[in-house]
Amino acid sequence: MLPAPQNPLRGIMLKIASVTVFLGMQTCIKLAGTGIAPGQITFFRSAFAIVPIVVFLAYRRELRAAFYTANPLGHLKRGMIGIVSMVFGFYGLVHLPLPDAIAIGYAMPLIAVVFAAVFLRETVRLYRWTAVVVGMVGVLIISWPKLTLFQQHGMDSQAATGAVAVLIAAMLGAAAMIQVRQLVREEKTATIVLYFSLTASLVSLLTIPFGWSPLSGHTMLLLALSGFFGGLGQILLTESYRNAEVSTIAPFEYTSILMGTAIAYFLFGDVPAVSMLVGTVIVVGAGIYIIHREHQLGLERKAVREASTP
Repeated sequence: MLPAPQNPLRGIMLKIASVTVFLGMQTCIKLAGTGIAPGQITFFRSAFAIVPIVVFLAYRRELRAAFYTANPLGHLKRGMIGIVSMVFGFYGLVHLPLPDAIAIGYAMPLIAVVFAAVFLRETVRLYRWTAVVVGMVGVLIISWPKLTLFQQHGMDSQAATGAVAVLIAAMLGAAAMIQVRQLVREEKTATIVLYFSLTASLVSLLTIPFGWSPLSGHTMLLLALSGFFGGLGQILLTESYRNAEVSTIAPFEYTSILMGTAIAYFLFGDVPAVSMLVGTVIVVGAGIYIIHREHQLGLERKAVREASTP
């Protein structure tokens, strides 16, 4: 079967659409309030994400094939890592301004470079190591004002634990990315997405004894919408990669900070701090450089393969 023709403009538009929808997911969680257990949020986010995913796969006549897997333990491992990452991420999202949570979350692809070098034995040269270090300095600039709140023992210390939670979520998210890179060698994307949502929905139910709260109809609707948006965002993201190379569309992930800042200002009255803006510029610059280097290395590897083919 021949691969689908590339359509970079369509890929970029789908990527921006996915970023927008994922922001809708985060906004719904923020609007739902602070008194909800992260495991409870994870359940709604995962369970209601299954709806658009199943509809989409059924429409493409891929639903039955998506349930077949040759590596159930690999999916379980990816699911467990992803669930814990979501729990920490949702805690941080609830207790931080939306732009801060987004910006600190940009640490994930930087950490993924380190994990790829350590666990996958990938070669990471000086330029990318430098970009990782610079990017982490940017994350520290964003996080430091929150982390120093630990020393004040005030109510605002929730911002400090929120910043730490998002950093932990980024580390676990990077580990999940490494697991996905191993799964894609033998599993279809649809299978990975479907099994993750199923695993997260079932496992998050185990957190019921740890403080699930009675929810109003309005809150349940917001959490259900967050799940629906999460599933829809995953579909749009997957489709964007079908239409353009990763190096073409990945930089548009950083449009989320612009939209997130606008949403935070108009809905929550959050004004970004100077440290957040400075740190974000550094992190985004480092991330775009790593994407650029990955693209260059991909072209070099392709040229070597073509040159060595008799």
